[in-house]
Amino acid sequence: MGPIPTKWRGICQEGVHFNASNCNRKLIGARWFVGGQKDKDPHILDRTDEVESPLDVSGHGTHTASTAAGSLVQNVSFMGVATGVAKGGAPRAHIAVYKVCWNNLGCTTADILGAFDCAISDGVDVISASIANNPPFVASGDGYAMGTFHAVAKGIVVVFSAGNAGPVTQTVDNTAPWILTVAAGTIDRSFPTKFTLGNNATYTGQALYRWENITPFYRLAYGGSCIPGTLDPNLFAGKVVLCFWDQRGIQLADKSVAEARGAGVIFAQPPTNGLASCGSRPCIAVRYVIGTKILHYIRSESFPIVRLSSSDTSIGKVVPTISYFSSRGPSSLSPAILKPDIAAPGSDILAAWSPASSDQPGEYMIKSGTSMAGPHISGIVALLKVVHPDWGPAAIKSALVTTAANIYGGWNIEEESGVRKLANPFDYGGGYVNPNPASDPGLVYDMSGTENALFLCAMGYSSQYISAMINMTFTCPQTSSSSIMLNLNLPSITIPNLRGTIPITRTVTNVGAVDADYSLSADVPRGMSMDIFPEVLSFNATTSKLSFEVNFSVAEQQQIRGFYTFGRLTWSDGFHNVTIPISVRTTHDDDDYGDVSLEGNYNIMTEDVHLPL
Repeated sequence: MGPIPTKWRGICQEGVHFNASNCNRKLIGARWFVGGQKDKDPHILDRTDEVESPLDVSGHGTHTASTAAGSLVQNVSFMGVATGVAKGGAPRAHIAVYKVCWNNLGCTTADILGAFDCAISDGVDVISASIANNPPFVASGDGYAMGTFHAVAKGIVVVFSAGNAGPVTQTVDNTAPWILTVAAGTIDRSFPTKFTLGNNATYTGQALYRWENITPFYRLAYGGSCIPGTLDPNLFAGKVVLCFWDQRGIQLADKSVAEARGAGVIFAQPPTNGLASCGSRPCIAVRYVIGTKILHYIRSESFPIVRLSSSDTSIGKVVPTISYFSSRGPSSLSPAILKPDIAAPGSDILAAWSPASSDQPGEYMIKSGTSMAGPHISGIVALLKVVHPDWGPAAIKSALVTTAANIYGGWNIEEESGVRKLANPFDYGGGYVNPNPASDPGLVYDMSGTENALFLCAMGYSSQYISAMINMTFTCPQTSSSSIMLNLNLPSITIPNLRGTIPITRTVTNVGAVDADYSLSADVPRGMSMDIFPEVLSFNATTSKLSFEVNFSVAEQQQIRGFYTFGRLTWSDGFHNVTIPISVRTTHDDDDYGDVSLEGNYNIMTEDVHLPL
């Protein structure tokens, strides 16, 4: 690692089992924030395994930090699978950690805001926050939106997770337009695990387990949903138990089987790609159709048995999808702001794990969540900041969104929602992150701090309040909230209520060759018409910014209202393809069903509890 940056003003705050000497050229700063927790109860930590220091006792912070910027480590694996070289997205970046979430207690807004204030003052370049609420949501991006507002105003890129409340719509969290909100996707790695029944039928599931020796046959039993407390040890001890999906997932089934002293779990589930490590017991995830065949075998045999094989690691044989658990748009707070912005790897991610964790302590762990997706984007952002130090947060966000992938290996990217279907912008925003083109996007949709303040106007905050926030006199325009929202210069267009014709304006900035001509192509949402002017954008030494207008109208033949349809708008110079997603919902004049108003007043929540994802 190179020297600590001269601009760095942070500290290495000491605490229980953590000294200033624990910081170094990689981990250059560490702080912890617990005042919000103690305001609720001064003795709240006494009832947990937590310690008052930056030390990570849950593993979550270690996993996300190493995903964003972990150094290269050779010969890493977990339970004998996923063997290889581990590294973060920006392995040469310095890391500062701000502990705001406390094991089994969550994270308070007061502590999050305190950490943001310190991070801004300390001189960070990127903030990676794998934190979100569960619905219902409050305020524009929740209570800590103001902390992110100030960070972005200082040029800091803020990356948040979208939440793990999927696949239900309108569950996406962290929806302020100035931050990058990240959905989770699978990757092209899988862990096929074969097993054989007593009738010689062999099936393949997914697991994270390696047997040291050839395994014997085990008795096989059916445990239903395997809810804890429902399995009798006299019936299930020493057996592999077939469990069918419960919304609480494979880990709860394993807990139940462990209580019954079972030998392992075969877990039948929808196509969620949800895996878990069950310590000394194998947990094999299978599709419902295979689970049904196993159940038929169990019920047709007086002595059903199964033989388990070790998990293998397969790379490049599956197409990435948007993960089942990843929260979906549209935003329930600001439906004209497309969220999530982008998708990144978030399922079955191998990264460092805290040895202090009580949850399977060790050096590395495979975990899933949008918590794992956000740091992938944070690492990429750090690299983009090196390549383009003069780019602000909005330009970096635009570069990522407009170059994201919708196709992988010739296949359209799908999403998991019980049944596989094509993903749309409410699943992945602009698409699945595609880092290399983002370094040379051609055009960017930039946004100023004034535009961010306009969003607050549209959300109902007063001019006086906004002026105090930005430390200058600011007056909200008389323009309607909906018009403000729709015309923010975002790398996306979302219209939640299209009646008649609505004009939308966007401005692009040329960051490629000085002399360039960009031509228009559009994938028009079904049931819409789009008139775009101009159809060619010509840049030169004196013209680096140009605006265009899109007029959206409901097609005459459009009869079905109340549903979103999707499209894309692309500017191309023959080398760069600058694509933004489009989402439009048409409504009748008297249609209120499913309508989400753009108007309203929102108050900042100050005592909410957030969760690491």
